[in-house]
Amino acid sequence: MQFTAKDIAFMLNGTVEGDPLVAVSRLAKIEEGSNGALSFLANPKYEQYLYTTQASVVIVNNDLQLTAPVKATLVRVENAYTSFSLLLEKYNTIKLNKTGIEEPSFIHKSAKIGKDPYIGAFTYISQDVVIGDNCRIYPGCYIADNVKLGNNVTLFPGVKVYFDCVIGNNVVIHSGAIVGSDGFGFAPNADGSYTKVAQIGNVIIEDNVEVGANTTLDRATMGSTYIRKGAKIDNLVQIAHNVDIGQNTVIAAQAGIAGSTKLGESVMLGGQVGVVGHISLAKGTKVQAQSGVGRTIKEEGKSWAGSPAIAYAADMRSNVVVSRLPELERRVNELEKIIKELKNRDVH
Repeated sequence: MQFTAKDIAFMLNGTVEGDPLVAVSRLAKIEEGSNGALSFLANPKYEQYLYTTQASVVIVNNDLQLTAPVKATLVRVENAYTSFSLLLEKYNTIKLNKTGIEEPSFIHKSAKIGKDPYIGAFTYISQDVVIGDNCRIYPGCYIADNVKLGNNVTLFPGVKVYFDCVIGNNVVIHSGAIVGSDGFGFAPNADGSYTKVAQIGNVIIEDNVEVGANTTLDRATMGSTYIRKGAKIDNLVQIAHNVDIGQNTVIAAQAGIAGSTKLGESVMLGGQVGVVGHISLAKGTKVQAQSGVGRTIKEEGKSWAGSPAIAYAADMRSNVVVSRLPELERRVNELEKIIKELKNRDVH
């Protein structure tokens, strides 16, 4: 799709400086811009590229003062970063705006499909499924019995949703994610073997949640595993059975949360954080990447780091001490040598 500088200025309530009819058809970083590309400048560190970029149109702040000639047409706006983000969202919406039901796909006769759906080829929709309006289900998805999807849900290719799970409105689930796989439940036997405990619960994902690629959300043993409103979960995250992820919580890649743990509202977990089962983290808890949380955290709004996790400031001090250990070892060895020499003198 092509837009002129004039079109872009109209969408962003900006003004054109240069050729209003110059057209762009793609987006690019300012340092990589080429003919026909649209870019933006928000960070002053990148201003040097404004004077060398080959991009056809660049979005800049109203208060930017030029220090050299610029080849590109400029669109001046109040906030270049916010405006470009808005364009990215519009571009993405247009690109993903597919409709219709592709063949081959299987939709059980008992399933209820809302208005304006997109259902990609090789998708399987089982019995008693309910799908809301404006849902986008990309090729290769599997939706099992009695699953319910709200409005404006997007399932990217290869998403699997097991039976009885519930997904709210405005939810995005990326490729390869699995919703409702069995929780890790096995009962030990006297002979050392294990008997599987049936996992008969479900997963409930509330509104405005985004789930990353290849993330797994295990179904509850009984009851539900909850992903509350506004939560954002990165790629390759493991959420175990009966976990409750609080509203507006964010979890970075490769984190793992063991069974029956409850995360409060607005918790932030860095990459590769591990959280043991059957504990709770207070509202606003922040955990540094690669930390291990092994106990309940009751204090709200605190930062934690390390494994086992301790208060962030204490962990930073500990790291400073650890970095000095080689020097401390050298000094201890020197002191031991001096002491030994003194003892030898006393003997003689």
